[in-house]
Order: sequence, then structure tokens, then C-alpha cells
Amino acid sequence: MKLRIKNLSLMLIVLLASFNVSKGQKTKSFTKYVNTFIGTAPLTDSAILGYNLPKGWRSWAGLTFPGSSMPNAMVQLSPITEYGSGAGYEYEDNMIYGFTHTNKGHWNLCNIPILPVSGKSTTPDQDGKFGSHFSHKKESSAPGFYQVYLDDYDVNVSLTSTLRSGYHKYEYKNKTGRKILFDLGKANNRVGNWKIEQIGNTDLQGFQNVGEVIYFYAKLNNNIEKLEKQEEGSRKGFAMVHLADGGKEPVELKIGLSFVSTENAKENLEKEIGTKSFNQIRNEGTQTWETILSSIQVKGGTEKQKQMLYSSLYRSLLWPALRSDVNGEYTDAKKKPGKADFNYYTEPSLWDTYRNKDVLLGLISPKVALDVIKSMKDVGDKTGFIPTFFHGDHGASSIVGAYLRGIDNFDVEGTYKLLLRNANVSPGARPHLEEYIQKGYISDPDIANPHVETKANAGVSKTLEYSYDDYSLAQMAKKLGDTTNYGILMARSKNFKNMFDPSTRFMRGRLPNGDWIKNFNPQYPYYEYMYREANAWQVSFFAPHDMPGLIELYGGPVGFESKLDSLFTVPWNPKYIARNVETMIGQYCHGNQPDHEAPFAYHFIGKPEKSQKIIDKILNELYGIGPEGLALSGMDDAGEMSAWYVLSSLGLYTFSATDPEYLVTAPLFDEVIWKTNTNKTLTIKKPGKGRGITVIKVNGVENKGYFVSHDLFKNGGNLEIITK
Repeated sequence: MKLRIKNLSLMLIVLLASFNVSKGQKTKSFTKYVNTFIGTAPLTDSAILGYNLPKGWRSWAGLTFPGSSMPNAMVQLSPITEYGSGAGYEYEDNMIYGFTHTNKGHWNLCNIPILPVSGKSTTPDQDGKFGSHFSHKKESSAPGFYQVYLDDYDVNVSLTSTLRSGYHKYEYKNKTGRKILFDLGKANNRVGNWKIEQIGNTDLQGFQNVGEVIYFYAKLNNNIEKLEKQEEGSRKGFAMVHLADGGKEPVELKIGLSFVSTENAKENLEKEIGTKSFNQIRNEGTQTWETILSSIQVKGGTEKQKQMLYSSLYRSLLWPALRSDVNGEYTDAKKKPGKADFNYYTEPSLWDTYRNKDVLLGLISPKVALDVIKSMKDVGDKTGFIPTFFHGDHGASSIVGAYLRGIDNFDVEGTYKLLLRNANVSPGARPHLEEYIQKGYISDPDIANPHVETKANAGVSKTLEYSYDDYSLAQMAKKLGDTTNYGILMARSKNFKNMFDPSTRFMRGRLPNGDWIKNFNPQYPYYEYMYREANAWQVSFFAPHDMPGLIELYGGPVGFESKLDSLFTVPWNPKYIARNVETMIGQYCHGNQPDHEAPFAYHFIGKPEKSQKIIDKILNELYGIGPEGLALSGMDDAGEMSAWYVLSSLGLYTFSATDPEYLVTAPLFDEVIWKTNTNKTLTIKKPGKGRGITVIKVNGVENKGYFVSHDLFKNGGNLEIITK
């Protein structure tokens, strides 16, 4: 008997210990550091922007959304305070017009707006809008969750979501006269047509056509008394769902989306939410985010730095967005239905994200990165070319960078052939390709009085970017043993040198006959004349694949250092205003992508301490800024700005994203424990408070130079950064 009691006591002790361990693990939260409002507030400080905002302007900083999303999800469920704005939500606003189900932050999407309505007249205002005032005091959010109280309608709204479905919970103060608005005539894109119909007592289905058709199927836990439709299909129209009276429970609306059919939308909803409760879905979402965020754990650093790290990591993992249904069906690049055994995703924002974010996605979510490549290959199969985005041909860097890092379970040969078509076939993926191949550069016309909006070829930017893209593809050719194309592409990768004017020591536009463009002001920014969203200063240090060759153009390390110093010290002219070219350190622009590699360039002349001062200034002064600490210094651009912060704060930057190596800088944290996608552990330590790197050790052995191999992520290991 005593033995039995002793055994029971021992079991109780073990159970209590297990409970305490479990409890301890639960309290180690990473989502608590994520502030989804970061990037929603306006940037107004002229000292940071570089100019005074003209009347009526809002800088293109942040453009993020605070709503609910799972990683790389189809449904991104968020409030909208202004249609036609980047992500639909602007922190300074006080009216919410609906809750939309898609997002990105690029003035498109924000589809299927839904709004609970009560008490107030069910007719829109003079601008055709319904809406309610709200206060940030009665608003909250977390990864996979958003809540707000609608003051005019006396409704507390809570939102959560799965990959393809949204879950709304409405707590109406008034139990009678409850309505739900489907404002289907509105979205950030121009609405061409829409339709909604009632199914049975509680369900609704329909679509919104915004150039692509988005289908939905919704289920309510409350009977529908009447479905009222005003000008169905019109941009001025809307639908109002009148709910039957009665019931003390909150009204719940579950909605599935699909880009294929209402049947698929219904199946997505049933498979992902089904009979699960709001709290079940929310808790599952929280756990998903906890798992993915916990892959990077840090010690040291300030609370704000931890908040920026995990908020930035969260933001880096929202795009590309899922587009295939639970049954594998999707709509392809030709707008035809297809079916695949992989998840089909939207095309990445390659001009923005190839620099760092696409690599970070592969490090954290390799299955998503793999399926994104397969999706791009599918586009190539249908159109003849791997997709590009906005400018350049950076699918080459994104795909090859993943391939060289071991993400290779795709049709490598077929993808390579398509990338070769991008690089060689005109007309196709690369504008002005024939001139680029024939002359080694892309020209622009000589315009007497060019201005920011002047339309031309952006020949300097294209030449520099195509050179890097050629280098990227050459690395794939090399690994595949294609020596002929390797030689051709590597020769073309030197074309960036053809844009360097030794008389001005800038990358300068050329005329079709080879002469330099005469009307040349290196400080003046253009959207597409000579430069793409940049000036001469901001592109003149771009050759991530051949920094020795670039340094040679400047006459060697001394000349290069002098010019690089000037990039960060020559004052910006506040009269030069190009929205997007903003947030200045001298002529360097952190608010846009084209020169994001420039702060690291001092490493190539043995002056890493100079780089570190600039990097630290950016990390500490240009993220989480403004009165509320909620502004960013530029557009997040599908996570690129955020990924820059993540990698730079951890001390490993993808200077040439194609190459499977990382430039080492001083991390903000004393220790980083990174669980890699191969289930190994990479530990990064920086003992001491110094910021100037003196020694880098890899697995106890002193490292030569400032780059470390991707093998650290593949095999795990220890990286020690000694500073003074």
C-alpha cells in the first residue's frame, strides 16, 4: 500500500513538473512582440523625408495593414478606412468603411468589403459610403486577430482567419435592426461587376469582378430575414443583409474565398473552419504564428528592438499570397482553371523582394518558397516567360538564389530554359533587350527639360539590373554544366560598366549613338528617365555581383571610399520631390529599394566600421518612428523593408541574394538562436557592447573576409562576432 502511494505521489510530481514546463513554454510568447499597426501611421517629419510634404500629400511610407492573416494566406482580413490607399487602412483616420478580405499594400485588392450595421440609416452618405467612427482606444490586434468597436453602430467586431477563410464575430449592442452590408461595388481596384444571392436561411454566395473574379461563400449563425440589393453589379450598388431578430449570442459570419468558383469557396470554408468556434480558429492561428516566429530567438537588445524584429519578421511572411484552393484548383496566368499538387501563389514583388525578402522566405518557409518557384514556372509554361515584376528580370536572382541554397525539388531544367528565354528572346520579359544585347547598354533620349514624371526607358537602371540578372542566371548555367551560356551571360554581366561616366564618376544615361546625355543632374530623381525611382547617386553603387569591378571604375579603394562618403553626406535638395524617393541620409534613400545595398559597400574596401555606423543609424532611427512609433521610413513593399531590418538586425545580410552566402555585420542582439529549415541550429553570438567588427569566427575558426557560407544554415553551427 505504501509503495502504491509512493508511486502515485511520484506520478503526481512528474505530472506537475510536466504541467509547469508546458506552462513555462506557453508564457514564452513571440507574438506578443508583433505590433501589426507598425507601418500604418504617416511619416510627416521633413527632416527624415528630405522635403516638406506638399498640401494633400501623404508619404508612401509603410502602407501596411493591421488585420488578420496567416502566413502567405489568400485571406488577409483587415479594416478599410480609405479606398484607393495603399493597404486600405491609415492610422490617422477615424472612420471604418468595411472589412476587406485581400491585401498587399500596393493600391490594389481590398476585396469583398463587409460591415455590420445597426440603428443608423441604411442609406449611404453623399459619397456613396457607409461607415462608422472608431477610436484606437477601442481597437486591438495580434497576428491572426483584429478587434474594433464601431461607435456609430454600437457593434464590437472581432476578426480571425485561416488560409482561405475569414471569421467575423459581431457583438451588437442593439438586438433588433441588425444588418450586414456587403459593399461589393467597392474595392481598391475598379469593380466591373458583382453578384450576391441567398442560399437557404443562413448562407450567401457571390463574386466580385475586379479584373479577376473573386468568389465567396458565407455562412451565418443567424437566420436571414431579407437580402436587399441596390443596383446589383454597379460600382454604386451594394447589398444589405437584414438579420432576423432574437438571440443573445454574437452574430458570426464565416466566409470562404476562391479565385475559381463559389463551390470551391464553400469547400475552402468547410474544410478550414467547418464547425470550429471563433476561439478555436484564433488559437490555431496564434499557434501557427508562434511556431514560425519562434524559429528565431534572441537574447539581449531592447524591448523596442525585439518588437521591431518580430513585427518585421511577421510582415516579411505575408506575401506572396496563396491562390489555390484546398482541392488544388487555381486560375492560371491565362485566366483558365488549372489543378496542381502544389500550392499556387501570386507572383512575388520581385523588383522589391529579390534583394533580401525572397531569401528570408526560403530560410523560414522553404515549402512556400518552393511552391512560389513552381507557380512562376507554371506562369512561364503558359506565357513563354518567367514572370517579372515592375522592372528588371529578378526572377533569375530569386529562383537561382533558392536553387543554390538547396531548394531544388522543382523542374530545374524546364525552369532554366524559361529563364534563358527571358534573357534572350525579344519581345518578351525584358524591354529593350535587343539594344542591351547589341550595344551592352540601354539608351534614353536627350530631353531638354526632363522632370520627375518624364517617360522614357530608365536605361541606366535597366542596364545595371539586367547585368545582375545575367550574372544570376550564369550561376545556374555553371551548376548545370552549360558552359556556353555561362560564358555569354558572365560577359553580359559586365555591362554595368558601360553606364559609368568617368568624367562625372556616376552611372549616367547614354544616347542611342553612345554619347552621354547632356542634361545631367545627378541629384535629380526620376521615375523612369535614365533611372527607375532614383537619381544617379542612388544607383551608382549597384554591382552586387562585381564589387571589385565597380571599385576599379572609381580608381580603386581610395576613390571609391571618397565617393561613397559623399553618398551619405551630400545634402538632399528639398526642392526635389518624387514621392517614393524619400527618407534621406545625404543622397542615400532608405525609403525605396534601389540603393539598399549601399550601406554595406564599405566592407569591400576593408572599412566595415563605416558601414556599421550607417546600418545602426537606419535600424535605430528609421523603423518604428513618429509620435506613436508606428511609422516606417518607406513602403514596406511586400515585406522588403521589413526583411532588410530582420537580416541587418541579426547580422547577416544578403548583399548578392543570388549567392549562397551572407555579409556579416554586428547584430543588435547579444545572441541569436536560429532553428534552420534543415532542423539544425545556427547560433550567432556577439559578446561585448562594441559595434566595430574585429574578428569573425565560424565554428571557432577565424573567418577570412566578411562573408559566411550558407552551409551554416544547412549544417548548423556557431558564428561568433568579436567587436570593439
